[in-house]
Amino acid sequence: MPEQQETQWMTEEHKQVLRYGFKIKEKLYSERSVFQQIDVVDTDFYGRMLFLDGAVMTTEQDEFIYHEMITHIPLLGHPNPESVLIIGGGDGGAVREVLKHPSIQEVVLCEIDGMVIEACKRYLPSISGGLNDPRVDIHIRDGIEFIAEHKNRFDVILVDSTDPIGPGEGLFTESFYKNVRDALTPGGIMVNQSESPIAHVREVALVYQLLRKVFPQVTPYIATVPTYPGAYWSWAYCMKERYQGPFSQINDLLAVDIEQSTRYYNRQIHRAAFALPNFVRERTRTDFETPASC
Repeated sequence: MPEQQETQWMTEEHKQVLRYGFKIKEKLYSERSVFQQIDVVDTDFYGRMLFLDGAVMTTEQDEFIYHEMITHIPLLGHPNPESVLIIGGGDGGAVREVLKHPSIQEVVLCEIDGMVIEACKRYLPSISGGLNDPRVDIHIRDGIEFIAEHKNRFDVILVDSTDPIGPGEGLFTESFYKNVRDALTPGGIMVNQSESPIAHVREVALVYQLLRKVFPQVTPYIATVPTYPGAYWSWAYCMKERYQGPFSQINDLLAVDIEQSTRYYNRQIHRAAFALPNFVRERTRTDFETPASC
């Protein structure tokens, strides 16, 4: 009888109490950089997947949810975004979505680990394809140092970081957020991925506590990302200056065009994302009220 091949699995362990397993067809890439272990695998269900230090970062099957939500919500809330900074996001998915906006003149990507970018360019081209666009300026640098060097520079800043451990730990501090605020132009918007209100209860509370010390207006919005712990994800929408209108107010004419190229985002999703369940309000310590116009 022919010898049977052993089934291979990639597993992500969450806080030593949960373990998520993904059956893989093939390991495409496995290297350790100065900062972290990088793995790209191919699976039957989720397609190709990127793991950093054993944690799922992105998959071909559901990446569009995360990347469309971190980008189009703030970009369609800003009246005329021309310059965007992405801290982290070496897979290129956020860059791809930002480039769909006609007002964009430059996208600065600041990624600490150049090996992540190279691995994604080679093995995840459907996600990383925008990295070669001439409007994209890539800096292989620590985002903490980079942001401290810029004042009143960017219309929108996206903090597309890993979890607050390892290379991403310093991106969840009050001093970092102050530098982000100062790097925004007047009327600027920052969106920070703010973990799962189900799987990261303490981390979520800490992030929003820090953000409210720095930004005059902060509110979460939510979506479901199946491959992330808890499957229920949040982002923090932070404004450099207090804004009296509803967060649901967007550029509807442009949104109609954007919707033609998105798989998850649309105007109804945009408005609904700010309607928060009571437990999310509690865990993000927000007094935000959903506007009647939603």
